[in-house]
Amino acid sequence: MTRTILVVDDEPKIVRLLSEYLERAGFRVVVAADGDAAVSVFRREKPDLVLLDLMIPGIDGLDVTRAIRRDGETPIIMVTALSEETDRLVGLELGADDYIAKPFSPREVVARVKAVLRRARGAAVAAAADDNTPLTVGDLRIDPVRREVRRGGAPVSLTSYQFDLLAVLARQPGRVFSRMQLVVAVQGETYDGYERTVDAHMKNIRKAIGDDARHPRYVETVRGVGYRLLEQDLDDRPDR
Repeated sequence: MTRTILVVDDEPKIVRLLSEYLERAGFRVVVAADGDAAVSVFRREKPDLVLLDLMIPGIDGLDVTRAIRRDGETPIIMVTALSEETDRLVGLELGADDYIAKPFSPREVVARVKAVLRRARGAAVAAAADDNTPLTVGDLRIDPVRREVRRGGAPVSLTSYQFDLLAVLARQPGRVFSRMQLVVAVQGETYDGYERTVDAHMKNIRKAIGDDARHPRYVETVRGVGYRLLEQDLDDRPDR
């Protein structure tokens, strides 16, 4: 089945270049040159992934991200300039799955698209039979088969990438993972600067499960190293 990629960019040369490489890799490509068109094309075409430049005419890339997230969990890869770190982090907090900084290699873009689509299918978590066993830490229950998280029986909404990060931590409660270890565990490879985006994803995970970074009951920041999921006794579970 051919997967569809929505490319959102107002630079015709970039659109042509990305379209050529993505089509050569077997994808179907649809395009939009501004934010309003991006939302319209997204809702009409229902693409499998959105490659989104943040700096576009009309509503900007962050508003497009918000609109897409209101409609579901379609993977989003942001395209940003190196100077747009703040917008990049905001985009990740809104639920984007990855980012690519300009200037970029078209081959890298194709590789990142494939990697994000693999994560969205759940291949990284469900690859081994042992990984399919539901994970329980305190009142958190993580089901790799259904790709569902529940806290005290209530569903928790996470993006595909956030789910995979939490699952990695939950398989070894108490173990400290560096940011690089988490990135590699989830996507099998890492890229310059990507470790810092783990912080944005962890912020979203904490918000979703009702955790407090200053007084964590689930995800603890180990300063200068990374993160760990705290071990919990049955009698010391957070309130529901």
